[in-house]
Amino acid sequence: MFSLRSSWHHQSYWKALALIGILALPLPGSAQDTPEYFRQNCVNCHTIGGGALTGPDLKNLTERQPDREWLIQFMMDPGPILSSGDPYAKKILEASRNVPMPKIANLDRARAENLLKLIEAESALDESQFIGPKISNEPFTDADRHRGQELFLGRQRLENGGTACISCHNMRGIGALGGGRLGPDLTNIFEKYKTRVVLSTWLTAPGTETMLPIYKAHPLRAEEIHSLVAYFESTAAEPPADASVSRMAFLLFGLFGAAALVFGFDVIWKRRFHAVRRPLVESVPARGEV
Repeated sequence: MFSLRSSWHHQSYWKALALIGILALPLPGSAQDTPEYFRQNCVNCHTIGGGALTGPDLKNLTERQPDREWLIQFMMDPGPILSSGDPYAKKILEASRNVPMPKIANLDRARAENLLKLIEAESALDESQFIGPKISNEPFTDADRHRGQELFLGRQRLENGGTACISCHNMRGIGALGGGRLGPDLTNIFEKYKTRVVLSTWLTAPGTETMLPIYKAHPLRAEEIHSLVAYFESTAAEPPADASVSRMAFLLFGLFGAAALVFGFDVIWKRRFHAVRRPLVESVPARGEV
């Protein structure tokens, strides 16, 4: 009986410890994990006091839009509000160069309220921990432009493992086959963003639907952004690449490659029995020989 009671008390002790451990963990949406959640899901598009990135600067957000319920609903699911024609949502979208805010996974009401409290607390500081990246103002050099082109073409790997620009984008002067077609031609991208500061800021956190998942986990480094912007500036006055040229080059390359492949197989096929035929032919007496 003593051993059974001891065993029961022992099991109860460990169950109690496990329960305490579970209760000690931060609940989803709790204030304790809000800064980390903001860091993982918001800093790619927003700063607090550091200026606009893809999305607006969130400093003093609740002063610009005092309707907290509107902010909470927008944070949880911006799509319906954007499509409703809401004037404030339209203003935000235009300021973000028409890049809509995506719906964030696992963002419930409690977490949205805690995010608003975090934004208010950080806005009150002289300098928020989420002030964002520092943009270089060093003059561009030929070495910067060359390195930017190498990064674009993938000849030099991005340090954080991101995908090279050529995988999705075309650019004038990168060769007959050109680049990818998933994204737009970037020859005149510098003209679109007008200044190096705006373009550099956007590259720190590309917020498009295709780029955000790629570069969220593999952000560009400051020196890589500097070189890419230098390269984009150098092509700003050039016309975009002619897509028909690269398509024709690809077609011709395919045709010549197919012809070479067929010719190669023909040569191999003709020679496949030489090791058998040659000894047989050499062993037959020539005409006139006995």
